[in-house]
Order: sequence, then C-alpha cells, then structure tokens
Amino acid sequence: MKATHASEGECQVYCVDGAHVAEVQSAMPGEEAFEQVAEEFSALSDPTRLKILFALSERELCVCDLAQLLGRSMPATSQQLQRLRRMGLVRFRMSGKLAIYRLESPLARLLVREALERRAKDGR
Repeated sequence: MKATHASEGECQVYCVDGAHVAEVQSAMPGEEAFEQVAEEFSALSDPTRLKILFALSERELCVCDLAQLLGRSMPATSQQLQRLRRMGLVRFRMSGKLAIYRLESPLARLLVREALERRAKDGR
C-alpha cells in the first residue's frame, strides 16, 4: 500500500481489491451500451425535450398538439422531435396528414416520471 495525499472523499491509501474490480468488470456492458444510454440521458438535459417526453408518456400526440402544448412553433417542435427520433426515444405514424408521435423508450418514460414525481414530493 502506498500512502497518498487525499482530499475529502478520496482513499488515503492506494489499495485495489482485484476480486471486486474483476467482478464489476465482468458485469460491465460494452462501450457502445454506455454511449447509447448517455445519448438517451442527454435528451433529458433539455427542458423542451423533457416536456415532450412527459407529454408523450401521457398519450400519443401530433406535432400540432405538441407545438401548442409547448408554446413553440411547429418547426421548432419538429426539430426537437427529430432529435428524439434519432435517439430512438419516440416514433411517429401518419394519420392522414397528421404525424402522430408516441414515446418508444420505456427507460425515458421511467426516468421522466420518477424525476418529476420526486420533485413534486420534495415540493420543488
């Protein structure tokens, strides 16, 4: 063991438990999985996209409905929906001339709901 100068929250000595590291390493998904999940999480970093995901967790909506709900233009709303589609979080279907969107990601649904419910419970 080698002594080091440690700040708060750091080990005061360097001591790796190889068995613990090997156990976690064998369970760890590949780099691509982390990149995909990080991209999904990045969708949650924008309030407009969060609102879209919340709205679509309630029900399917067309772009016009979402634009009205968000108080944004249809092109601005479509741009956010396009990003969410590329991430695989939402899908759409055409109903006549209307593009109807639905939430495709159970993970996004869970994260948005849990985070907002926690905030409501905390009174924030």
